[in-house]
Amino acid sequence: MKRTLAFILSLSMLTALTACSDNSSDDENATEIITDANGNEYDYRYQMYASMSPEEIVAEMTLEQKAAQMVQPVVYNITEKNMKKNDYGSILSTTECIGAAEWRETVDGFQKAAIKSKSGIPYIYGQDDVHGVNYCMNAVIFPHNIGQGAANDEELAYQVGLITADEAKLCHMLWNFSPCVAQSVDPRWGRTYESYGSDLETITKLSTAYTKGLIDGGLVACTKHFFADGNVVYGTGEQSDVNMLIDRGDAQLSDSEIDALMKVYQAQIDAGVQTIMISHSSLNGVKMHENAEYIMKLKNEMGFEGFIVSDWGAVGNTSAPSYAEQVINSVNAGIDMLMETDRFDEAQGIIMDAVDSGDIAEERVNDAVTRIIKVKKDAGLFDDPLCENITTKQSDTGSPEYRAVAEQLVEESLVLLKNKNKVLPFKEGTKIYVTGPAADNGQAQCGGWTMLWNGAPTEDVPGVTTILEAFEKYADDYGIEVITDNKKASDADAVLLCVGEQAYAEWNGDTEDLELCGSLGLEGNAKAIKEAKELGKPTVTCIVAGRNVILDEKNYTDWDSVVMCYLPGSEGKGISDVLCGCADFTGKLPSDWYGSLEQIGTDKCFLKRGHGESYGAGFKPRMEPETQTD
Repeated sequence: MKRTLAFILSLSMLTALTACSDNSSDDENATEIITDANGNEYDYRYQMYASMSPEEIVAEMTLEQKAAQMVQPVVYNITEKNMKKNDYGSILSTTECIGAAEWRETVDGFQKAAIKSKSGIPYIYGQDDVHGVNYCMNAVIFPHNIGQGAANDEELAYQVGLITADEAKLCHMLWNFSPCVAQSVDPRWGRTYESYGSDLETITKLSTAYTKGLIDGGLVACTKHFFADGNVVYGTGEQSDVNMLIDRGDAQLSDSEIDALMKVYQAQIDAGVQTIMISHSSLNGVKMHENAEYIMKLKNEMGFEGFIVSDWGAVGNTSAPSYAEQVINSVNAGIDMLMETDRFDEAQGIIMDAVDSGDIAEERVNDAVTRIIKVKKDAGLFDDPLCENITTKQSDTGSPEYRAVAEQLVEESLVLLKNKNKVLPFKEGTKIYVTGPAADNGQAQCGGWTMLWNGAPTEDVPGVTTILEAFEKYADDYGIEVITDNKKASDADAVLLCVGEQAYAEWNGDTEDLELCGSLGLEGNAKAIKEAKELGKPTVTCIVAGRNVILDEKNYTDWDSVVMCYLPGSEGKGISDVLCGCADFTGKLPSDWYGSLEQIGTDKCFLKRGHGESYGAGFKPRMEPETQTD
């Protein structure tokens, strides 16, 4: 595995992020002795609150303190001094990818400030750990949800939740903005890979197992995005500061279609999910962030007892003409915490003014804060805010045990589209020319939400074993010879062609063409495909992409075997093992594979959901090589 540090976080940046201002006076840093009604004394207010109910805690708080609990700034917009003054309910996101120890220092620094504040309420750190703890250096990176949908393994989905929870706890990040339970309808949507597929039964089964794993592992889960974010219509994408093709668009659904989607959320609530995030998108023309009808169904009809959080800056894109009205409408619609990353102080002030004017009932604020505090208490933050007594199975991220689970999931997620002439599995003695822009590309292999929002800043990702690295490392075990020099390509018996998509996130992945060699295809796809054809060798093509891309019919016909890898994450050995016969193919397409743009939304397609070949009767797996750790 490559463990070369892709980039070094500057000491000055980390210091600025975590260090408390040196300008605070001794009086500001002094700890106030807290005395309860019975005369008991406490060093910190949260210690007094630990034995109180959420309702009792809220009754002790000022309106200013309650409104502060209802906002969530982004970490790079505040300091510990801000936190000590205001005690915000939560902080989210990151500036760069750092290690677990640096994460603990960052999270704990803000927590020490929070518990020293006059409010004294511990805050909770939120993060998009959507396929492992993807913003922590050397954490295990699992296949994205679309690959997990192809694997369709409920027990492994649960294990992914447990492992993600354990590695997140090593960072003291206790709130995970996951799972995404979107239904994938149009693959031109840039968030397609965040979906388990198009089948609601599969989505429900896998996401619920994952949520249970997160909760059993000690994390606060967050089902998203409520709701119908994957059902939006192409061409209706949000037009705000960025003009989007489909992301955040309008879902135009019938009552029966709505009911089917709501059942997914009912299953999440029944599984105990503690938080739900609202979608940027609209439902039949109404932005979900102001859609009180459906948000309040969660609380009034579906038994949801946790709290509801908005998405990043989404309140400002609702219909009201002023920001104040947008905040008021969103709170009155039932949103409890506002992820207003840049305007959090402004949002807090609007909430306070609105209560004073009667535009927001104080009962609505009390309900929101009671829900927030209940989730925090259940998570143990009032008993152990600095995670001093937290228990984890592993002592550091990236353990061999956890990587083995990810590797198994990679194996099960691979979909064999075709295997003409039974080129696969590669036989002992085969000389394989490995080529293509996805062969040695951790950035493409992991996709978006890895180290950074849009994906890793370099192809060399710490802790990632690429496809090429896996073939080279275990070549002797497989009994094969790997060739990478194109001058020696003619000596090969077969070609392993690795092509795919660029890494992207959200609307940056919206596409007009959806083609493998189109606008979001990896640079070099077409050249590598041409080279492989000219060699005239049996060709196995691995597609590393976040969705079922449109393939050139002639290229597909030329290829002997085609494997859809989706976005497998850090464990490339899962691919080499299956291709070399250590395990059979079991993955199935989680969504229809369209052969053209015109087929999208129709009953016509290139390959149907559920398609996936195997090595067939008589296949006997060979011994899998023991994983080597660097």
